[in-house]
Amino acid sequence: MKQEKLMLILAAVAVVVAAFFFTGPFYTIQEGEQAVITQFGEAVGTENTAGLKFKIPLIQEVQIYPKKILSWDGEPQLVPTEENQFIWVDTTARWRIVDLRKFYESSKTLQRAFSRLDEIIDPAVRKIISTNPLHEAVRSTDIINETKRTGTLTGANGEEIEGLKGLISGNTAFNEIKVGRRTISREIQESVAENVRNQFGIEVIDVLIRQIRYSDQLTESVYNRMITERKQIAEGYRSYGEGQKKELEGKMERETKSLLSEAYAKSEQIKGDADAKAARTYAEAYNADPEFYQFWKSIESYKATLPQFQKTFTTDMDYFKYLYSPRGR
Repeated sequence: MKQEKLMLILAAVAVVVAAFFFTGPFYTIQEGEQAVITQFGEAVGTENTAGLKFKIPLIQEVQIYPKKILSWDGEPQLVPTEENQFIWVDTTARWRIVDLRKFYESSKTLQRAFSRLDEIIDPAVRKIISTNPLHEAVRSTDIINETKRTGTLTGANGEEIEGLKGLISGNTAFNEIKVGRRTISREIQESVAENVRNQFGIEVIDVLIRQIRYSDQLTESVYNRMITERKQIAEGYRSYGEGQKKELEGKMERETKSLLSEAYAKSEQIKGDADAKAARTYAEAYNADPEFYQFWKSIESYKATLPQFQKTFTTDMDYFKYLYSPRGR
C-alpha cells in the first residue's frame, strides 16, 4: 500500500515537473539581444546579458529586442528651402534602444518604433531644411570657391595661362557656407534626440542627409546656369585663342617680311655682281675685236626684233647694215 502511494506521489511529481518544463520556464538571450519580462502585459523586468534565463511559466512572457545599432530610412520628401526652391531630400538615421522598459511601454514592437521615428524625424528634416538656403543644404565646405580662386588655367600644351583668368568672368563666386550640410544634419539629430529618448527610450545617434536631388524645375534652372557658365568659359578660351592667333600671325608676317627683305637684298647684290661681271666680259670681248662684237650684237638684235615686224618697207638704214653684208657694207 505504501509502495503504491509512493508511486502515485512520484507520478504526480513527474507530471508536475513535466508540465512545468512544458510551459517553458527557461528562455535564451543571444549576444546582441536584450529582453523585457512582462507579467499580464506589464513590464516587470529587463535582461541585458546573454545566456539562459528563467521566467515564471504561464504568468510571465518575454519580448526580445536587438541591442545593436539599427538603421532608419526615411522616404524622400519634397522640401522647400529658404528661397522657396523645392528639393528632394532623402535622409537616414542610426538609432538604438537605451531604455528598454520605456521602449516597450511606448512602442512594444520595432515596426511601431519605426513609425514613431517617421513621425518625428521627417517633420524635423522639413523644418530645418526650410529655414536654410539651398547652398547650405547642398554643400558642406567652400572648397569650390577656393579651387576657383587658386586654380590655374592651362592651354593645349599644358602651360599655365595667366592672362586667360581675366577673360573668363565665369569664375562664379558661389555663396559662402555658414552652416553647411553636416551642421544641418547635426541640427536635425539634436532636434529629435531628446524627444525620442524621453518618450520612447531611443537614442538617435545621428541623422544623415543621404541624398539631395533637385526638383524638375530647379534641375532645368541649374542645367541652364551650367550651360551659360560653360559657354562663357568657352568664349574666354576662344578670345584668348584669337589673340594668340593674331599675335602669331603678326610675328609670322614680320619674320616673312624680314626674310623676303634679306633675300631681295641678297638677290640684288648677286644681280649687281653678275651684271658687273657681264659688263667686264662684254668690255673684254669688245676690246679684243670691236668689229666682231658690233656684228654679233646686231645679229642678236635682228633675232629679237625682225620676227615681230609684219612688214618691212625698207632696209636702207644703218640698223640693217649687217643684214646683207657681214662686213656691214
